[in-house]
Amino acid sequence: MDSSFILGSSTFIYLLATFFYVAYAIFRHKLAGDAGFIALIAGLLANGAGIGVRWLETHQQGIGYVPLSNMYESLVFFALCIAVLYIFIEFAYKMKIIGTYIVPFTFLTMAYASYSTEFGKEIKPLLPALQSNWLAAHVITCFIGYAAFAIACGMAIFYLYKNARSNRENTQQAATSSKQLLKTIDAINYKMVAFGFIWLTAGIVTGAIWANSAWGTYWSWDPKETWSLITWFVYALALHARYTRGWDGFRMSIVSLVGFVSVIFTYYGVNFLLSGLHSYGG
Repeated sequence: MDSSFILGSSTFIYLLATFFYVAYAIFRHKLAGDAGFIALIAGLLANGAGIGVRWLETHQQGIGYVPLSNMYESLVFFALCIAVLYIFIEFAYKMKIIGTYIVPFTFLTMAYASYSTEFGKEIKPLLPALQSNWLAAHVITCFIGYAAFAIACGMAIFYLYKNARSNRENTQQAATSSKQLLKTIDAINYKMVAFGFIWLTAGIVTGAIWANSAWGTYWSWDPKETWSLITWFVYALALHARYTRGWDGFRMSIVSLVGFVSVIFTYYGVNFLLSGLHSYGG
């Protein structure tokens, strides 16, 4: 049983978890929510085991690196980070309905990693620029931040949907209930943006240190670096507007969506659409 099989299995387990969470959102049956959470835990364990086995496989091939060096491996780790962060959120807020808007990210990420033909999945020797202890530090910090932003995006989608529905509520009780839920969604959105911003900042700093050791300069305005900075500014402005202008609710949700679009382009678009020092990431 190799890592590809284990990681492929985690894709289907995440799909099952997504199905149960969506079923819970539709039918509001506790059993569906519990089944979704159990499936998510199982998917997370398979996801983590697959990464561990792939790490072992690199050593068996005489290469021995932390499997975070290319698009496939980073996507797998991305899904793991989203699952871990969401589990903490569900424990903290006891609201399974949130999973309907977050757990699909784990499935979609793993499905793309497992079935895309745009990049290779085989284990290869690392390029000289990647042979550094800073590889793991940079990728881990960045993708914890990306996972937090993915959750913030899910919360933004939930907020916009729920806000549109609450505007059509006919009873005072329903309106009050919706208002309380919207406040909770907005709070999670904000906390994930702040949490992700800290980790993205750490990712940019570790990347700069790594760049200096690999290329002799901390910053070269490579497309990846430029878009990372753009993404950083999007979330920095969001947090600044929250503190100084009281941005919340609808406006914070829009910023979270825009920010995550920037994250996706920084992560995916730059690798495949723009050439630069980071092009090996594909």
